[in-house]
Amino acid sequence: MAITAAMVKELREMTGAGMMDCKKALNETNGNMEEAVEFLRKNGQAKAEKKASRIAAEGLCAVVTKDEKTAAVVEVNSETDFVAKNETFQEFVKAVANQAVNSSSADMDAFMAEAWSEDSSKTVNDALVEKVAVIGENLKIRRFEKVVAEHGCVATYVHGGGRIGVIVDADTDVVNDAVKEAMVNIAMQIAALNPKYVSRAEVSADYIAHEKEILLAQIMNDPKESQKPEKVINGMIEGRVSKELKEICLVDQVYVKAEDGKQTVGKYLEEVSKAVGCTVSVKRFVRFETGEGIEKKQEDFAAEVAAQMNQ
Repeated sequence: MAITAAMVKELREMTGAGMMDCKKALNETNGNMEEAVEFLRKNGQAKAEKKASRIAAEGLCAVVTKDEKTAAVVEVNSETDFVAKNETFQEFVKAVANQAVNSSSADMDAFMAEAWSEDSSKTVNDALVEKVAVIGENLKIRRFEKVVAEHGCVATYVHGGGRIGVIVDADTDVVNDAVKEAMVNIAMQIAALNPKYVSRAEVSADYIAHEKEILLAQIMNDPKESQKPEKVINGMIEGRVSKELKEICLVDQVYVKAEDGKQTVGKYLEEVSKAVGCTVSVKRFVRFETGEGIEKKQEDFAAEVAAQMNQ
């Protein structure tokens, strides 16, 4: 059967695959459109396996709110920032977030095995493999987290077009516009200053002991500081630990919108609580930043081009 340009165009629009891939699929299946789609899906599986070794450290975080008590955040990675700006990729990330907010899975393996919400004949992993074939880069659904507020509400914030996604679980008897606005402000704080804990009560004694051990070693390696009295050295260590805790504990951080430049997040929450007539606090938060913890490959594009030219 003769393969026409119109047939190639139709298959390309259906699958998003490259023109030559579509032409080959149609030739292999004698022009049968359904079989050609299946051929591309199978071919996409092969492509996905080849691309799986590539480092995917770019991408996007997306946050979806189901209602005022339920939200989910996901991180989906790509190899390049260029693909992260691609509309097809962005729509896929949004679909993954919608999947997550309705998911009951407790881990990534279970999540990837779920029926895909946009086509129940596929799993989430199948949908990912197909997207790898369409986009042509290694993609990875790296992580997700669903937050359900037991007593209060959730608030969300996305920074930098998807570079950072935050969910705040607020504990409050009153849920009104003032509380929601305050929680969005807190979510922005978390995005900007990246706290590790809500308060000092969450910091383990082992962590503090370890930090003190490191600080003591630093002091003893300093010719001047090591000569100070033990009482003074202990005071220095306590002071430095306290300073660190102010940086990593949310309620101890200086509130980014503080008019006096001094008010802490804890004091801001007290102010909000007084205004709405009940205690408003942060139970927990989730902060995803795209690519955090992934070692990015350093590309030498000049060498890569030279190598291709010599092939």
